[in-house]
Formats: sequence, C-alpha cells, structure tokens
Amino acid sequence: MFLIFMMFIISLVLIFINVIFMKMKKISREKSSPYECGFDPHSFGHLPFSIQFYLISIIFLIFDVEIALLVSLVPSLLKMFIFFWLLYSFIFILILFLGVLIEWLCGSLNWVN
Repeated sequence: MFLIFMMFIISLVLIFINVIFMKMKKISREKSSPYECGFDPHSFGHLPFSIQFYLISIIFLIFDVEIALLVSLVPSLLKMFIFFWLLYSFIFILILFLGVLIEWLCGSLNWVN
C-alpha cells in the first residue's frame, strides 16, 4: 500500500514539474514545426532523394530482425531435441541466405548504379 502511495506522489510531482517547465518555455516557430528527417520543413518539399538509401535501410531492418531471431536459437537448444533444433536452425539460416541471394541478384545491394 505504501508503494502505491509513493508512486502516486512521485507521479504527481513529475506532472507538476512538467507543467512549471512548460509555462517557462519560449514558443518559437522552429520548435513548434514538425521534424521532417533532416529536411527544412519551410522549404520546397520535393527535394531529390536517392531510393538506394531507402532500400538499404529496409534491407537492414529486415535482416536485423532475423539476426535477433537467430540469437534466440541458442537458448532454445536446451529445451528442444537436438534433431528438431538443427532442422529449425538449418531452415532459418537457409531462408536468411535465400533472402540475401535474392537481394543481391535484384541489385539492391549494389551501392554504385
């Protein structure tokens, strides 16, 4: 019960501090404008952008998630039979390899056009 009371008090203090700092803040046009990924939001919106950087970032995100799943295979070794673990690992790494191969054959991994 004491912990709940303390969490409530701490929350109220933090909200109160936020309100005080919010009233002291100076509002400017630049601070209230949305952030547009490094582009100036007050300039012309159709600046040239290389699609190659977009493709590389998407490929990185896809394979980053797959690597995170690959790391989780090691602790699962203790909970599964060795045959099923090897089969699962082989299929997963095969799918990962085929994804890299397809991206390479499509030319998405080439930095120079």
